[in-house]
Amino acid sequence: MGTSSRLFGYLESRKNITGSVCGLAGVGITLTGAAGGLWPLVIGGLYAAGALIAPPERPDTPSFPSADEQLDALRADFATLRAYLTEVELPPSARERLTALDTLIEALLEPGWVSDPEHLHVLARAVRQDVPEAVDTFVRTRWWSRFTPGAEPPESHLERQLAALHEEMTAIAAALRDAEAIRQETHTRYVEERGN
Repeated sequence: MGTSSRLFGYLESRKNITGSVCGLAGVGITLTGAAGGLWPLVIGGLYAAGALIAPPERPDTPSFPSADEQLDALRADFATLRAYLTEVELPPSARERLTALDTLIEALLEPGWVSDPEHLHVLARAVRQDVPEAVDTFVRTRWWSRFTPGAEPPESHLERQLAALHEEMTAIAAALRDAEAIRQETHTRYVEERGN
């Protein structure tokens, strides 16, 4: 921060404004003749007193992206993930599980549904970490599994991971469905009681 920006910052500060108001009061006292020959000390002293009693500056609160902005970024990442997943060769059973998970995530990412920070975190983790890592690990392990016959097939791990992720997304969908049902019941009660 340069000297000129610090100077302008002080000129706009609460300390300077309060000090200036008190200094103006000192000018008023001087004009009435009450300060006499000590008028520079009176004006300077009142300015200093005002600057000292002024409340301290508060830093601006940090601005974080809103849930809508986070969802927009997550939708863009989901589109990137989908493009990656179309290029990956998967066994039919894993592809079927992945398609079901993809459909559920797509529905949850529709505007107006997910606003809870915890749900948003779980969705972001699935899109940005869990799904790509599960698929990438499968692709790498499948290549190495050709050299170790008899080992557990990597498809089974991928399917289990996708099933667990689908369960997480289903839990979010169920929570949203329950919240909407409660909201509807509450509104019904409100409308019915209003009529009485």
